[in-house]
Amino acid sequence: MEAKAYAAQSASEPLAPYSFERRALRPNDVHIKILYCGVCHSDIHTARGEWPGTVYPCVPGHEIVGKVVEVGSDVTRYKAGDTVGVGCMVDSCQTCANCKNDLEQFCVQGMGGTYGAADRIDGTNNLGGYSSDIIVREEFVLSVSDKLPLEAVAPLLCAGITTFSPLRHWKVGEGHKVGVVGLGGLGHMAVKLAASMGAEVTMLSTSPSKEEDAKRLGAHKFALTKDAEQLKGLGGYFDFIVDTVSAAHDYNMYLAMLNVNGVMICVGAPPSPQPVSAFNLIFGRHSLVGSLIGGIAETQEMLDYCADHNIVSDIELINIKDINTAYDRVLKSDVRYRFVIDMSTLS
Repeated sequence: MEAKAYAAQSASEPLAPYSFERRALRPNDVHIKILYCGVCHSDIHTARGEWPGTVYPCVPGHEIVGKVVEVGSDVTRYKAGDTVGVGCMVDSCQTCANCKNDLEQFCVQGMGGTYGAADRIDGTNNLGGYSSDIIVREEFVLSVSDKLPLEAVAPLLCAGITTFSPLRHWKVGEGHKVGVVGLGGLGHMAVKLAASMGAEVTMLSTSPSKEEDAKRLGAHKFALTKDAEQLKGLGGYFDFIVDTVSAAHDYNMYLAMLNVNGVMICVGAPPSPQPVSAFNLIFGRHSLVGSLIGGIAETQEMLDYCADHNIVSDIELINIKDINTAYDRVLKSDVRYRFVIDMSTLS
């Protein structure tokens, strides 16, 4: 089946129209017509060769919402016409201890990324969601409610689960004080989700212009981290801090804001190692931890939770021809808070 897409042919070239053949339907495959695809910062890193291992041509995109077109002979969960989603994974071994415990993202053999990974069966390069169609094995397809605007649901498949998973894992809820570092694609979802779970949420930002938005999204408090006066009352204040920033920054300043047994959760990935003082861990029995995405079961839980609580991403819908401009704007933090491609613009 021929699919239309936008692809990067090399690290130095802009994304441009590209056509390719999707594989024939296997017995356990689902063929999805893509309606919307979110634009993640990971897409930019990969397309521009900033992370190792990019295979070209590269079709990014792992925040996918669409409609089922057809299914393989062994598929039982989905049928033509169903509204579905695909996130960051399209495969795993399904047999290791992690996979059997619904932690496919930590598959011992390595999860199969929606783009940039080799197909487990035929070894071809996976091509992602900036395309008209995608074919995915049934176990990695997710049910999406039609209650919410589908274009705003798409970023939940990465930004949503990346922040939902640690909040669930560390059982964040009523009575907890949560700080969120950075108000971007991940940060704005962390604010919405933590607030919906009953936590008191404080936005920690370097940008005073973000205060109004942070409170609109559900933050109860705002602290400008460049203002020493505003930080005075935050020493030992938070039970949890969700750090969404992927640029170099001072972890130690935030570790000092944790209460006894407080946990700082890194979901952002700075490009270089950040120094951490052991004293900021020892005093207060603080934990510095990381979190990736969630497994398939947890991602489905997140989608159902968001449908029940009317939570979606704040988005700017774009034409696929504007993808390179969108990349430049993401790097300037000039989006509130996620670009989503209307895939009908491919044609």
